[in-house]
Amino acid sequence: MPGNPSTIFTTNSSEVSGLSKEPAQYLGHLGSVPCYAFGIPGDVPVPEGLTCSGIRELVGVIPDEELAIAGLAVQVTDYDRTTRFCGMCGAPTRPARTERAKVCTACRHVTYARLSPAIIVVVKNRDTILLVRGNQAPPGRYSLVAGFVEPGETIEHAVHREVQEETGIAIANVRYIASEPWPFPNSLMLGFVADYAGGTVTPDGIEIASAGWFDCNNLPKLPPNLSISHHLMAAWVSGKI
Repeated sequence: MPGNPSTIFTTNSSEVSGLSKEPAQYLGHLGSVPCYAFGIPGDVPVPEGLTCSGIRELVGVIPDEELAIAGLAVQVTDYDRTTRFCGMCGAPTRPARTERAKVCTACRHVTYARLSPAIIVVVKNRDTILLVRGNQAPPGRYSLVAGFVEPGETIEHAVHREVQEETGIAIANVRYIASEPWPFPNSLMLGFVADYAGGTVTPDGIEIASAGWFDCNNLPKLPPNLSISHHLMAAWVSGKI
């Protein structure tokens, strides 16, 4: 809802639920108030006084607490929408009573919300860090090496592998820093810092268009505040990692 301050909440749930073709999704309580999310089709006009917005566009517009709830809403509604039929036998599913899960009405297979673990890493080389620009990134927009964890590997191995695959260098002393749920639509980003251990930076030319070492006085445009990459880079600039 636009205003000062803007908010994602409306206390008149009937005006929203009437537009939704999907069941309300319980998110939890904010204090003593239960919160629900409704999925509204993109071609349905929203009621007067409300507006549609993507998660990224809400950064700096609503409080951080509400931003986290909006991210949860996106993930929960996506989970409900993509698990209405069993992946084992194709029969309809129903919500479990005691946890956030779907139970097949035929074979009883249980499906939980999908989380896709991904890593992102600050690679330090003396007073510089390694930054990369993806092939799909806007001109001048650099970020940190990142990628999804593959089946059968540890998270630490994923950090080494992604750095080597994308830039051709080796790293050492991988240390965990922080994590962030990333609702695009269901990733969990795990942030690390590591030390350069050898090799020449060589962009892979597939995912990465360019890469190089940057010092504090020569940083390109940082990623949006919403991203964990921004927070990791800012922590490096401030000497915290």
